[in-house]
Amino acid sequence: MDSSSTGPAPAPVIYPLPALDDDFRFTFGLLSDIAAVVAGHGYPPVTSGPDLIRLQQALFSFLYSKDVP
Repeated sequence: MDSSSTGPAPAPVIYPLPALDDDFRFTFGLLSDIAAVVAGHGYPPVTSGPDLIRLQQALFSFLYSKDVP
């Protein structure tokens, strides 16, 4: 075994994806599922208002790039 080896290479970065004009996958259902997972882990529920909008914006920012390749 080579002592200079640092282990396997890191996985490639996949996100953010190129932004699409209308991605059918980015729905209220997706947002609702993410909110349910957050609540299921013991965080206060995200149900409406500013918290839901902020979660939607954070998810969109994670998924999509503002830069077009």
